[in-house]
Amino acid sequence: MKPNQKIKIIVTGTRGIPDILGGVETHCEELYPRLVQEGYDITVIRRSCYITDNIRIDNYKGIHLKDIFAPRKKSLEAIIHTFLAILYAKKVNADILHIHAIGPSLLTPFARILGLKVVITHHGPDYDRQKWGNLAKWILRNGEKMGAIYANEVIVISNVINHILQEKYKRNNAHLIFNGVTSPRKSVTTEYIAQLGLAPQKYILAMGRFVEEKGFDLLINAFSRLNQTEYKLVIAGDADHPSAYSENLKLLARENNIVLTGFIKGKKLNEILSNAALFVLPSFHEGLPISLLEAMSYDLDILVSNIPANLLPELKQDDYFQTGSVHDLAKKLQKKIENITFNRKHDLTSYNWDNIAKQVSGVYQQILKTK
Repeated sequence: MKPNQKIKIIVTGTRGIPDILGGVETHCEELYPRLVQEGYDITVIRRSCYITDNIRIDNYKGIHLKDIFAPRKKSLEAIIHTFLAILYAKKVNADILHIHAIGPSLLTPFARILGLKVVITHHGPDYDRQKWGNLAKWILRNGEKMGAIYANEVIVISNVINHILQEKYKRNNAHLIFNGVTSPRKSVTTEYIAQLGLAPQKYILAMGRFVEEKGFDLLINAFSRLNQTEYKLVIAGDADHPSAYSENLKLLARENNIVLTGFIKGKKLNEILSNAALFVLPSFHEGLPISLLEAMSYDLDILVSNIPANLLPELKQDDYFQTGSVHDLAKKLQKKIENITFNRKHDLTSYNWDNIAKQVSGVYQQILKTK
């Protein structure tokens, strides 16, 4: 049901949209145009340090875009930007402030003190990520706690996260609303993959940021053990903050003849997904990975780590390998290569973005009814 009037929603916690690397960013890019169609007045607050000339715009598919300062420093950018975004939300008399991710959620009590109604979306326990030091992990754990305790409404994107909030904070009324995926129109072109030296259905694809918890070094080491001549390994993505790990990963890739595409979106990503044979996600940590849902939407065969977030009911036992094990990943890769299921159909009805938008709208309507 559409709201009777334009309800003003301010969104923070994301780097921004469109075409900015990250799972939360993809989530927002899909969700908020649909909520505009539901009749909401949506403003996404973007971090200034990620805004390049090609996306220096103030509107995207009906969403207002507001760029606010953020330092390009991973330990400071989220918290400083969120503080400024909350002040902006108060200034414009937002009906609802929607905060994404647990780091920015640390400031939930501040927003509530200012009189704002707050929804948070918990995208995953980021304190499990290897890239964070002890202080950052402490902040993230407290961000999760502040969001769970003080937000008016909480959205979680997986059962795993829901159980965390129930066990740790007795938050038993969170709304389970999955990440989504759009049914794609597959590319019929091969020019881009040809430029990369690839042939259709003759490469294995992984996608994501070049950070330790994605496990891409593990994947390269496992793949190199196979002495594979028929299939190539392609990793699409890059680091949002260059680090020793990301630079070493690129060096490891070059040494093992792995194809790196850099950060790609749009037609290039469509073409590379449309022509892949197998998708691999070796992560140590996820919330509910959009990249996995995207690969499934392209009818790809799947091999993923057996972390709880990847245990989707739509997948089978032989789609998994033991998290962190180079030996098991190499063994399962070899088995998949010998038995790839091309054009494999996956049931993705639980991950429909139109339904997800209606569920989020329901959360907004619930919070507005609460005094």
